[in-house]
Amino acid sequence: MNDFEEFNVTPELTLDPFQEEKKETPQIYQETEPETPEIVLTPEEKNMVSAFAEKIDLANSNMILQYGAGTQKKIADFSETALSNVRTKDMGEVGTLLTDVVAQLKDFDTEEDKGFFGLFKKSGDKLSNLKAKYDKAEVNITKICDAMESHQVVLLKDVAVLDKLYQLNLNYFKELSMYILAGKKKLAQAKSVELPELLEKAQKSGLPEDTQAAKDFAAMCERFEKKIYDLELTRAISLQMAPQIRLIQSNDIAMSEKIQSTLVNTIPLWKSQMVIAIGLDHATDAAKAQRAVSDMTNELLKKNAEALKVASVETAKESERGIVDIETLKSTNQTLMTTLDEVMKIQEEGRARRQSAEEDLQRIENEMRDKLLEMSRASHT
Repeated sequence: MNDFEEFNVTPELTLDPFQEEKKETPQIYQETEPETPEIVLTPEEKNMVSAFAEKIDLANSNMILQYGAGTQKKIADFSETALSNVRTKDMGEVGTLLTDVVAQLKDFDTEEDKGFFGLFKKSGDKLSNLKAKYDKAEVNITKICDAMESHQVVLLKDVAVLDKLYQLNLNYFKELSMYILAGKKKLAQAKSVELPELLEKAQKSGLPEDTQAAKDFAAMCERFEKKIYDLELTRAISLQMAPQIRLIQSNDIAMSEKIQSTLVNTIPLWKSQMVIAIGLDHATDAAKAQRAVSDMTNELLKKNAEALKVASVETAKESERGIVDIETLKSTNQTLMTTLDEVMKIQEEGRARRQSAEEDLQRIENEMRDKLLEMSRASHT
């Protein structure tokens, strides 16, 4: 704001605009609503205009030439200073920085890998990649935030400077209006009083010098009227600058608020979400690992229970089983009985055959004896 300390913030009228100006420390201007283009003067300022109008000498061509030139020069210097401030700042970079923040956040990928078998192999790599991306993004965003904070400081200073510019412009607008009011008042007096008097004097005297004096005064009035018109054009420019200053100031404030929102909302929220994402990743991995352990434990318990059931049943069966099964005894007994029956049958059959053989042997023996007796008898006969 030091660039504008040389400009006065109170209306000042002078017939010698290029005298050495005293430097005054301006008061800090707080933002106000734009004033109406219609100039409103205080009683003191109205008295100043009336007193100043009395001092105007239309016969002084140099005074007419310099009339209001001081304020016009102030506006020119003021515009140049404002332009210099604008030229030294490239606010387009702020938009680029905001875009870079968005790009960094979009580039941060937190998509999870799926698949049970990739739990222990991929989980560690995924978490490492997540942390690596976070660290890289954090470094870049920190640099961007530092640059944005610097730009925010510049923008806030610009807002204060623009407040000063606006107040200075209002002051110059009032000064020009006071010059115009004083000039028109003097011009009206000259045309209605002084010029008619000169014309009447020339007409009565008929002297060439009186006629020339009337013509010169009429020409000076014409020049002064044009000068007032030039001041009105300059005032129109000053009037246009007021909304332009406020528009630029509004844009700076909006950009500063956007930066502030990014610094205090977007970035901290992103960091919080990253902490939550990493924490959720840890919790998810732990839950998956716990689920895998629980599944393995349940499966092992089921298998052990099944094996225990089979072993217990077999053991119980074996423990309740005798040395020799009753079925085996029954089978053995049945086999033994069958064997005995067959032996008895064989014995009976053998006995029967022996009896039959004894009978046959007896018969054979008897036949043999009979045959021998028969042969003995035959030999004796």
